[in-house]
Amino acid sequence: MIRLFNSLFFRISSVFLLILLVISIVYIFISVNTAEMYYQETRQRLDFDVASHIAADNKCFYGNALNKKVLENVFHNVMIINPSIEVYLLDTNGTILTYYAPSREIKIIKVPLEPIKEFVINNKESYVVGADPKNPDKKKVFSAARVVEDGKFKGYIYVILGGQEYENASQIVYGSYILRLGIRSMIIALIAAAICGFIAIGIIVRNLRKIIIVIRDFKDGNINARIDMNSKGEMKEFADSFNEMADTIVNNIKEIRKMDDLRRVLVANVSHDLRTPLSIIRGYVETILMKEDTLTTDEKKNYLETILKNSDRMLKLVEELFEISKLESKETEPNKEEFSLAELLNDIYQKNNIIAHNKNIKFSLEVGDNLPFIYADLGMMEKVFQNLLDNAFKFTPNGGEIKIIFKRKYAHSLYVNITDNGKGIREEEIPFIFDRFYQVKHDSCDESIGTGLGLSIVKKILDIHNFEIIVKSEPAKGTSFIISIPVNGTT
Repeated sequence: MIRLFNSLFFRISSVFLLILLVISIVYIFISVNTAEMYYQETRQRLDFDVASHIAADNKCFYGNALNKKVLENVFHNVMIINPSIEVYLLDTNGTILTYYAPSREIKIIKVPLEPIKEFVINNKESYVVGADPKNPDKKKVFSAARVVEDGKFKGYIYVILGGQEYENASQIVYGSYILRLGIRSMIIALIAAAICGFIAIGIIVRNLRKIIIVIRDFKDGNINARIDMNSKGEMKEFADSFNEMADTIVNNIKEIRKMDDLRRVLVANVSHDLRTPLSIIRGYVETILMKEDTLTTDEKKNYLETILKNSDRMLKLVEELFEISKLESKETEPNKEEFSLAELLNDIYQKNNIIAHNKNIKFSLEVGDNLPFIYADLGMMEKVFQNLLDNAFKFTPNGGEIKIIFKRKYAHSLYVNITDNGKGIREEEIPFIFDRFYQVKHDSCDESIGTGLGLSIVKKILDIHNFEIIVKSEPAKGTSFIISIPVNGTT
């Protein structure tokens, strides 16, 4: 029972019923008052000429004095014909000269003339109320007429159409009528509105229950739970917002799982890549220590060179791990500036020319004319091109060829193409070459062993610059890395 009282359905229904009750009371009050006004105006229009008939058919004054005999006869006849009206004879200033108003004494001796004058001249044009001498605080409908005798204006006949007798009877009827009308109207209105309201509230609460069930299902682990809402309005917006939120949460969960998988792969690959050079270093150090007295100088030198080579490999792996970690966590922001990419490529070409000469590789740089500056981080871009060249030298055999081509592509775009005629990459491997620790499934053309992080670093740097890179390759024919670079601030 307590749960029912605390339910949304009960609270909404209670508020709804309270509102209906207030509206019903207000409606009854307005209806009754409107009906009363309608009845009064109708009565005034029907009895509009009562006062004028009394004034026309009777001589109310005898000279300057009241004609009491005539007035008593008139008042007697009026009482018999209609006991609910009250008749007053006023002088020209509104002072009551005489009257017929049974049961109660009058409380004022002078009636305001403004409503009477308005009534006399409006000829049923509007609804007019005036003062009741017995109850001055309450305005009532009346009939009035000027009294003109012997060509002289002598006063007014003032007739209250709903006098004290009428009011007493009206109060009795009014009370029972209001009670019947109120109870009947309220019951009918409440029943009809309640039925319609409960149906509407039930539909709303049903949709809420549906939403709550889906939300609980999602909370309990069903990440595919979604709200299917066909209705429109706020409920639809709420359902769509929840679905969008759920999609975001699911995507975040997938991203977290993906990052966790990458973390496991990273730990496994780092462990593997560090274990090999560490084992080699340990083995050669132990050999040197065990055979220190029997090893020749050349053998010791070879052992130490091997140790140094594997130490360099470990250092490079750690540096690249540190670099890609900062790029992925967005700890490193590019320090962009305008510089000549042609000059940067020429410097890189000069540094790698010796490597090409030692490997008997034809190495060339082709730069277009009047190329604009680019807006990027110079150090990061140097790292990009050096990593791509390291990759090219690694898979290009002796006697091969490597080209760097830097030219304008469109009016606001440049491109750099680093191409070789090495072993190439199989088509099914191309989508994965920028993944961390991924290495193509064939041997390199030199003795160096890669870390599998070089191309991943290239992709991360280009992504934070909004530069595009495209890979084209065919096995045994070579590979091209094409970087598209916008200029003049375009991205």
